[in-house]
Parts: sequence; C-alpha cells; structure tokens
Amino acid sequence: MNTAISPDGALRLSHWGVSRARGADAVKFLQGQLTNDVVTLGSLQTRLGGFCSAKGRLQASFVVWKAVPDDVLLACSASVLPATLKRMSMFVMRAQCKLTDATDELLLWGLVGDSAKRQMPDMAVGEKRDTEAGAWLRLPDVGGIARGVLAAAVNDARPAAFADAPAITLDAWRLLEVRSGIPAIEAATVDRFVPQMLNYELVGGVDFKKGCYPGQEVVARSQYRGTVKRRMFLFDIDAEIAMPGQEVFHSADAGQPAGMVVNAAPHGDGAGSSALVEVKLAALESGSLHLGSAAGPGLRRAELDYPIPTDALLPVG
Repeated sequence: MNTAISPDGALRLSHWGVSRARGADAVKFLQGQLTNDVVTLGSLQTRLGGFCSAKGRLQASFVVWKAVPDDVLLACSASVLPATLKRMSMFVMRAQCKLTDATDELLLWGLVGDSAKRQMPDMAVGEKRDTEAGAWLRLPDVGGIARGVLAAAVNDARPAAFADAPAITLDAWRLLEVRSGIPAIEAATVDRFVPQMLNYELVGGVDFKKGCYPGQEVVARSQYRGTVKRRMFLFDIDAEIAMPGQEVFHSADAGQPAGMVVNAAPHGDGAGSSALVEVKLAALESGSLHLGSAAGPGLRRAELDYPIPTDALLPVG
C-alpha cells in the first residue's frame, strides 16, 4: 500500500448525508425496501444496505444503524440523498414511518489511524456505541489502518473527542474508502449496477433470506443462477483522478466500454489515483484495461481485502 495513504487524524465527512426513518413502522418499512435485514439489526450494530429499483439496480447504498428501536439512521453519499428520499417516500403510503433528511441534525466525523484506535480501542468492526459525544460507528480497517465515524449533534465546534487528532484531507479519507473495497453509489452511478456487480453481497450488504424488497427477484436470480458476468475490482492508475461513471475500455475493443469507475480518489503524492471499477469478467482474461478509451491510461489491478469468486483475474501489480 502506498505510504501516502497512511493518515492519522479526523475530518468532517462533508460528502456523506444522513436520512432518518422514524415511527412505529420504520423498521418494518425499511425491511421491505433494503437489501439487508433491518429487523435483526441490533442497537449496538451497524449494517450495510442497498436500495434498488424494480430491475435490481442500486439507487443508493447505506450504512444503517438504530438510534432507538423506532428511529433508524442511514448514511449515504450526499449526492444521492435527496432523490433517494423522494423515491423511498413514494412507498411509505399508510405506514407509520416518516422519512426525513437528518444531515442538518447530525454531523458525521471520520477518524482514522492511531486517533481512531484511541477512541475505539475495544470496538469490533460493525459495532455501534452510544456516548456523550454521539454514536460511534466502527468501520472496517484498510491495510491495518483503523477507521471510525462519529455521528454527533450539530455543533459549530470540533468534537472534544478529536481535540488531539490532527486534521486530514477529504482525499485521504476517500482513498481509504476506495481501498476498503466497499462501494458507495454516487449520483453518476445511480441505476447502473446490480449489487453483485459491486461485490455488495461479499461485503455483507445483501441478505438473501430476509424476504422481498424492490428488485429482490433480480438480485436473487443473479446469485443462484450464476448470471453475474461483471464484478468490481480495485485498480491503480498513473493518471489524474478517475471520476465515478467514467468508462473503462479493453485494449482489444475500442468500440464499446468494458467497465465503469464506481469510486475513485487521488493518491495525494502526485502519483496517480486508485479506483474501484466494475468490469466484464471476460475482459480480465487477457489484454489490458484503460481509462476513457482503449488508448487511455492503463489500469493495474491491486489487491482487495476480500476474495472475489472468479478465476479470471489479471495479475496484481
């Protein structure tokens, strides 16, 4: 891993937003909307979850936790929050559930490195803990770098818990997000991917036993009939930052894209960027992949922290 992505410190997660589902039917409503099980989500847990169209394409991806039993919070990319709230609200109908944008009520702060370890020394990945400072959410490590989020009440001041933590840049945080291999749906990638195309079931974002939700039949069919022909991989690029939604081409086929950038971030040392790229598995069997066109900057596959169920892989590095 590049030494430029070993930060320690804290920052305000301005690229995230928060939705709130509150009411007697909030959990039941979300259970019928998200790819993961909300009913069994404990008060001391976080869970990934996706919201799909009827065709099984992801409209948003969330980190989900419960403030109290009838008050569920969902963090996602700020770029998709308004449209997602509007669409999900169409399904509420008579349910006792109110969906609101809670971004102005809760500020999300990211903490990484030794600073995160000091604040969350005994928290397991996926654990949530309520404190006077707010709700702490433990995220997966990336290359041994600890990560966490504090959901704190709106306050103009930096949380006291971060008093001794140096500031880090948003690019440094986003590079860790990319390297984690956990995708985030952004505005440019809405309605592009079935969850398995983004390895969402491999990182715990899909429960195949929970019951119906929009697109569930498509997602289940892709899983059990082996129809997933595309997957997401991590790549390094010796070029300016790739943008979500940017197309990737194979060296042997300049006429049609072989994949698409899901998330990306610069290395911060002037030496290119890293990107999560959804790509045709057949395009990994030979040749090379390039950003923007078949003559564009080359992509070098990097190692993810979890295995992908396919033998068709370009060499790492």
